[in-house]
Amino acid sequence: MPEHPYKIRVSNQGRGTGYALSGKDIYFIVGGNMGERTARILLAKLGHGHKEALLNLAKRLGDAGFEIIYTELQDPEAIVGTAIQESVDHIGITILEDGDMGRVKEIKDLLNKQGESHITLAVGGLLEGDNLLRAQKMGLDACFPKGTSYEELIEWAKNNIRSKA
Repeated sequence: MPEHPYKIRVSNQGRGTGYALSGKDIYFIVGGNMGERTARILLAKLGHGHKEALLNLAKRLGDAGFEIIYTELQDPEAIVGTAIQESVDHIGITILEDGDMGRVKEIKDLLNKQGESHITLAVGGLLEGDNLLRAQKMGLDACFPKGTSYEELIEWAKNNIRSKA
């Protein structure tokens, strides 16, 4: 395996785990102090498009001391299931052009239904206009409009995401 500044573990939803730089479903980017439980963030995207900005955010959050789990799964039940299985403290959703805001509401409802409302939820990405207003009315922990800088996201994370373990 090539050298990489982060350990990335691939989890294939019950089909086994291993270490790799790529995989089909979930990527773990581990940052922070490995001697203590750091806050865990699950990053996911809704819609189709490039994932580079989200992976760049994952790297920056890892550099800031968070443990990042990235998934390409887009089904709300799979996202919530992954969040519970991996004991995350926060879910960050990026909305792409064709992303369905209704799925964000489903994720929030599923978290509440399964007694996991302690997992905070934020949405960002190509969020503007009606989608931004809709997101703000969902009672999410944060909504980040299009153009929010990485620095603003990191600062919000440092101030608002804590390990629940």
